[in-house]
Amino acid sequence: MIAILEACGRQYEVTEGKFFDFDFMEEQTIGSKFTFDKVLMVVNDKDCQFGTPYLTNAKVTGQVLAHKLGAKMIVYKQKPKKGTRKKQGHRQLFTRVLIEKISV
Repeated sequence: MIAILEACGRQYEVTEGKFFDFDFMEEQTIGSKFTFDKVLMVVNDKDCQFGTPYLTNAKVTGQVLAHKLGAKMIVYKQKPKKGTRKKQGHRQLFTRVLIEKISV
């Protein structure tokens, strides 16, 4: 079973039994259960259900596994012929969630 849901301002395609990385959700603690209510579409074998914009009877439940830092991104800016260079690093926080059940 596959579901497309909206979380943290983005749309994610999730399946049962796998973990996915969402933007950092600081209100959630590690090990807590979390329910996504904004489900856009659910696909079960040959049956598809679409919401307008959301499905009213569909929910996706998951468990928060960890809060982690992503890979380091380097931002490098340089102006040609001026001798101006600027190098900055950045690590984005994310929340890893195990999708336990997709219910319709």
